[in-house]
Amino acid sequence: MIAAGELKKGIAIELDGHLYGIVDYSHNKMGRGGAVVRLKLRDLRSGSIVDRTFPASEKFRRTYLERSKVQFIYREENTFHFMDTETFEQTALSGDQLGDAPSFLKEGTIVDLLKHNDQPLEIELPVTVDLRVTETEPGFKGDTATGGNKPAVLETGRRILVPLFVNVGDVLRVDTRTGEYLERA
Repeated sequence: MIAAGELKKGIAIELDGHLYGIVDYSHNKMGRGGAVVRLKLRDLRSGSIVDRTFPASEKFRRTYLERSKVQFIYREENTFHFMDTETFEQTALSGDQLGDAPSFLKEGTIVDLLKHNDQPLEIELPVTVDLRVTETEPGFKGDTATGGNKPAVLETGRRILVPLFVNVGDVLRVDTRTGEYLERA
């Protein structure tokens, strides 16, 4: 069992017969009442997001997930295929299981596959990925009315804001947690 004070993003818990991953966590102390814990949970099997509030004294059943390194090999409509880098075993996951991850996936990307009782649940992306710009407007010197940023489309279809000096064909390092531009790679 794990106490509410020990919870953090990324931990998997079992609640009401479902397996959840903690997406967001906040501990709030009320003026007269007891402290409460607000959790934003993602069902690891269906991908649905749930907001729940618990007393701070609540204890949760922690679940440990098996991790293995896999390589993204191809996409087939809404199904994504991965290959284990050690056993060469292939696994398919639906777009619902992956959430926002497909907008950072290109062929050959190495990610962590999370499993529970040998059932694949989701993937965990690296903190940063390098993606090529396929579409953006030219930036002009002195054009800072938009704060020095302009929209760009990456090779995976993801849209982000980039500095004015970025051009089509540049390879950018993007933070997968926030979806923001970090630097040119």
